Amino acid sequence: MGYWDMRAALEWQVAMGADEAILDQPVNRYDAPAKPAEKPKPSQQPVQAEMPKVDAAILAKQVASPAEDLDSLAAAMRAFEECELKRGARNFVFSDGLAGSRVMIIGEAPGRDEDIEGRPFVGRAGVLLDQMFAAIGLARTNPTPDTALYITNVLPWRPPQNRDPSPEEIAMMLPFLEKHVALAKPDFVVAMGNIACQAVLGRRGITRLRGQWSEAFDRPCLPMFHPAYLLRSPLAKREAWADLLSLKARLA
Repeated sequence: MGYWDMRAALEWQVAMGADEAILDQPVNRYDAPAKPAEKPKPSQQPVQAEMPKVDAAILAKQVASPAEDLDSLAAAMRAFEECELKRGARNFVFSDGLAGSRVMIIGEAPGRDEDIEGRPFVGRAGVLLDQMFAAIGLARTNPTPDTALYITNVLPWRPPQNRDPSPEEIAMMLPFLEKHVALAKPDFVVAMGNIACQAVLGRRGITRLRGQWSEAFDRPCLPMFHPAYLLRSPLAKREAWADLLSLKARLA
């Protein structure tokens, strides 16, 4: 081939997208690339100040504080970008039931069914919860505060693979939960499960805590077994029934 023939062949290969020639020796693509030679540092190099880290819990308190009603609180939570869980969740799960009810149930975090429907406590655990409270005359669908329920979770977004929320995630969303309780104004709070107890009482160990009245958000608080736990451990339903009767007595 002459010069012009070879040049035309090369231009055709470049036009077809070829950007590398076959070498005489094989190249191990798994080898770490060689480090480039360091450039000499100038005598005076500008120092870049590090950006201060944002405390997500403090920011959450600043965002939640101006909310004057539940709708504005929900909007503030939806717009909160510091919680990474929202990027992997399908739906924002805020609440269900009647706001202003005497009893407010606080669960842990949305699961698969809750993430799909966008409501707390649905699926098998939600059915059991409804049956439990119906036994003492309470339901999320009732129209009057004396017999209705208001339900929310510590976290409004589902953690991946239904894992437990981390302490950092709980601390981050706690200012929103405090504001939620203040706006809903229940007479009694029911903390369902370990994560809820950790958030509202600062303690874990639901088998020790359940049935013992405490105080959270300046309100009487009753820790109870989570319905999902009762589905796995049916014998614990006896203790759950005793806790429901204790709540019924308080309401009376």
